[in-house]
Amino acid sequence: MASNQDKDQFFYPRYPYRGEVKPENVVFNANLQEFAQEVNYLCNLETAGKIKPEQAYQKIKELWKKLKLSKHELKIGENLFDQEFDDDNENGTENE
Repeated sequence: MASNQDKDQFFYPRYPYRGEVKPENVVFNANLQEFAQEVNYLCNLETAGKIKPEQAYQKIKELWKKLKLSKHELKIGENLFDQEFDDDNENGTENE
């Protein structure tokens, strides 16, 4: 008989993060994996006729908004070059 941990790994697989290791990147990756998994479930439910297409669409839309908010709050993909230039300007002013 399979253990609960084996079942959890089967139903909720998690894959290690392989990008630049920063807390916000790791958290966003976990959120992204969860989003993908839930969309997969919804697609399967809709395909099997268990939920209506409109229900699946609305739920996926909600999940997308949640993921987008997560990206914004974690500041993923924001203009990194502007931050570097701001740091350079602050150092330049201190030396004057």
